[in-house]
Amino acid sequence: MDCTYTIVVPDTDLLYKVCGSNDSNLRLIEEYLGTPIFIRGNELSIQSEDEQINQKFKHIIDRILDETSEGMEPCSDMVNSILQTSSDVSLQDEKAFFNQAVIKVPGGIKTIFPKTKAQAKLIHSMRKSSLVFASGPAGSGKTFLVVAEALSQLLSQKKKSLILTRPVVEAGESLGFLPGDFEQKINPYLRPLFDSLETLLPREALRKMLESGIIEIAPLAYMRGRTLSDCIIILDEAQNTTVQQMKMFLTRIGENSRIFVTGDATQSDLPKRISSGLVNALEILKDIDDISICHLSEEDIVRSPLVRKIIQAYEKAEDI
Repeated sequence: MDCTYTIVVPDTDLLYKVCGSNDSNLRLIEEYLGTPIFIRGNELSIQSEDEQINQKFKHIIDRILDETSEGMEPCSDMVNSILQTSSDVSLQDEKAFFNQAVIKVPGGIKTIFPKTKAQAKLIHSMRKSSLVFASGPAGSGKTFLVVAEALSQLLSQKKKSLILTRPVVEAGESLGFLPGDFEQKINPYLRPLFDSLETLLPREALRKMLESGIIEIAPLAYMRGRTLSDCIIILDEAQNTTVQQMKMFLTRIGENSRIFVTGDATQSDLPKRISSGLVNALEILKDIDDISICHLSEEDIVRSPLVRKIIQAYEKAEDI
């Protein structure tokens, strides 16, 4: 009986990318599956009577093709990340877990697919919890995913407005001493959030939403005294809040609102004598219902292998 399972790749150029330099990607997949992969023309084949192995093979190649169609160059880091998300759970459960975490922004430029289990877990958490903390290193996708899901909920008319805020501490100056009008003063601090918005929405649509106030930007200090109802609020770079600022911010939440908080607990720019509001909140709020805490790591950095290596190098140096 023929036990060959074959996948046809659309063209030879794409096949070369999937295989990697000197078939390096295939070697990783072979090691994971425990069976050799054969190349013939633009076909990839394995010989296995185990249907689970066949389906995992198809799933892995499909994921690599999906990434490549988005302009990514398949590399060992990407393949290892895909292999990581193909273990620990059954194939059927994994497929449903990832498919249900896809973000579709109505009228948006692109559909967003989670790249790792931790990213998928973050998306699921934002759909079920009123308060979500996403802690992780630069490049792990936390801010982009939070903005994408917030836009999806906003444009699906689940919420009336989106408020973006961030503590202003990096420059060591108060807003009053910075040049320009209000928008010019805070633009450098909110720029990473704008970058995500501009990736997800047509420029004209984004401009209209900003002008109408459907999307609002404000420094964290401007949250004091407000009650934020029927909206989504994103606090970015939360590691730079003090404990008092974090408490003030979290108590702004009003009826039918959701708060998404992002930050890297290891990268606070606060003076050493001042405790981070993010670190404090992650500890004291961890056991409260309707609050989700999602930790991303260097393993979730799939779009910039160099960033992952930099973070690992710093972590190694700190352990010495």
